[in-house]
Amino acid sequence: MAGSEPVTSPDQHKPGHRKAGQIGAVLSALALLAMICGNHEGKVEDIWLIGLAALLLIIVIGDVVLRRSGLRS
Repeated sequence: MAGSEPVTSPDQHKPGHRKAGQIGAVLSALALLAMICGNHEGKVEDIWLIGLAALLLIIVIGDVVLRRSGLRS
């Protein structure tokens, strides 16, 4: 069985599509921000939702900047 599988290097096993991941992260951030309008009374939940959405957006923006400057392939 193992003899019939092709031999490949680790760089040929790239994960998924980059754009799909970025779009998914932005949509997740929007979903988190939409959860602010809920039936909770405290503001701790709002702070967490905003913080996590901001973290996702910072990661996406950082990825785009690093790829444009050539520091990441």
